[in-house]
Amino acid sequence: MSTLSFLAQEVAESKVKGYGAIGYGLAAIGPGIGVGIVVGKAIEGIARQPELQGQIRTTMFLGIAFTEALALIGLVAGFIF
Repeated sequence: MSTLSFLAQEVAESKVKGYGAIGYGLAAIGPGIGVGIVVGKAIEGIARQPELQGQIRTTMFLGIAFTEALALIGLVAGFIF
């Protein structure tokens, strides 16, 4: 039996609840920081080259979508384990 499945089984059998919420909270830290960096750099890019505002904004929303996908994966992983 793999270590990951063993740990998942141990957590499922334990009496302590709430590990999923703690796990999701930890998983949301990374995407939160990532979205902040993406938006900050997009604003910086628009300030430097206002004529590329539309292209930078489109790229920013694409980056935000990929970063938020990590938060959703963290949420699902919290429910699975």
